[in-house]
Amino acid sequence: MSEEKATTVQEQQQELNDQMLIRREKLAQYEADGVYPFGQRFVVQQHAATIKDNFRDFEDQPVTVAGRLMTIRSHGKTAFANIRDLTGDIQIYLRKDILGEDDYKHVKMLDMGDIVGIEGHVFRTHMGEITIKVNKLTLLSKSLRPLPEKWHGLKDTELRYRQRYVDLIVNPEVRDTFIKRTQIVAKMRQYMNAHQFMEVETPMLHAIPGGAAARPFITHHNALDIDIYMRISPELHLKRLIVGGLERVFEINRSFRNEGIDNRHNPEFTMMESYQAYGNFEDAIMLTENIVAYCAQEVLGTTKINYQGTEIDLTPPWNRITMQEGIKKYTGEDFDAVETIEEARAIADRLNVEYTERDGIGKIINLCFEDYVEENLIEPTIVYGHPLEISPLAKQNREKPLTTERFEAFVYGRELANGYSELNDPIDQRQRFEKQLQERAAGDDEAHRMDEDFVIALEYGLPPTAGLGIGIDRLVMFLTDSASIRDVLLFPLMKPETDAKATGAEEAETADKE
Repeated sequence: MSEEKATTVQEQQQELNDQMLIRREKLAQYEADGVYPFGQRFVVQQHAATIKDNFRDFEDQPVTVAGRLMTIRSHGKTAFANIRDLTGDIQIYLRKDILGEDDYKHVKMLDMGDIVGIEGHVFRTHMGEITIKVNKLTLLSKSLRPLPEKWHGLKDTELRYRQRYVDLIVNPEVRDTFIKRTQIVAKMRQYMNAHQFMEVETPMLHAIPGGAAARPFITHHNALDIDIYMRISPELHLKRLIVGGLERVFEINRSFRNEGIDNRHNPEFTMMESYQAYGNFEDAIMLTENIVAYCAQEVLGTTKINYQGTEIDLTPPWNRITMQEGIKKYTGEDFDAVETIEEARAIADRLNVEYTERDGIGKIINLCFEDYVEENLIEPTIVYGHPLEISPLAKQNREKPLTTERFEAFVYGRELANGYSELNDPIDQRQRFEKQLQERAAGDDEAHRMDEDFVIALEYGLPPTAGLGIGIDRLVMFLTDSASIRDVLLFPLMKPETDAKATGAEEAETADKE
């Protein structure tokens, strides 16, 4: 790190320390004056937005609000301030002749960030701003650390994620994102309940990880002395419930995958997964389109959204294309004509798509699709016709035996949902698990393990079933115009701060040398 940068950081730290010292001195003064600086229960009767939206009803009426001081402007014997609650900001007006000498002295000791309770009457200033004239102010919590003056900007992105509590205080649009997230999940649950789906809970600790191709997190259960896994998907447990006669089930679940972190992936994420007896993947497609459109309409008031500057229409039905059609459209290569692995490899070579010797035709098709097609699927698109090789839990397409009755939904080049007609043939399922075991032995550590109990469940009889998984984090990203998954997770996984600081210092030092 350069000497100039180090000096700037030290100066900022010293300024922060000085401000914190002053606040602690005020804290001591409050206590000396008999004012408890971390107050008691306070009954809030109104919120800022309610008062401002219904001013005619509240004009000259008493109100009781509470919130955090965001600005303070003192003018001798009067002061104006803004407080922020869950619904927004409202101005307050303080006068020495109303509050009295002692209380007004304490008003002048207030700092931005302090949490206060306000009792007063509503009026409109000469400038037209709706304001509360304060009759009584109660200090509810003294803030000992100053709020950042400049919080916005790329340089502060990591700090915003680490200190989400401060991010929520000073950036109302961030708070709005998470309010919308809660509304989206609530509307999704409402839709599923209205369509006779039963909400259930299944284990997060699995003896055998399954339901998806992914690396699990491993832990150890001391009492049983066995390794167990954080679930990568609730799929196999939910299908057991269909076997048991619960005809429509869903779970809004947390799942965990030991994978990299980027703007679309976090090791801990949220899905809505559902299973519908006597249905097939067409039912899952229709459910996907309808539930996404419903959430958008209910939360945003429209099914036409603007995501990162691009207009996207979520109105059903969505576009449809097979994986092979997509590859042909964007590369000119025709996998429908491929009959041998050599022909598939030749196409991959021409497209500069990397593959391994153990990859079959199906995996090569998927690799080419990921490299050349996904990024082009901006409008909502249903992709279907997935190869059998990459779909070990999906029912085989009887007309095209090398493909399955599976689909993925894409929006803005990103997968939003995955579903299929569930494989309910226990003999076929066992053979596919055995094939997956061979792939694990060959080095694919994301291949499925054998789940003997799940096969036994299928032997009792699983009705034809439509399965669906929707990524809630990604849906929230689209409906809140958030560029990164970290923007829609309250507390995204971060590298420990000491490690991050060391890495940052090394990068800065390297940059200085260069």
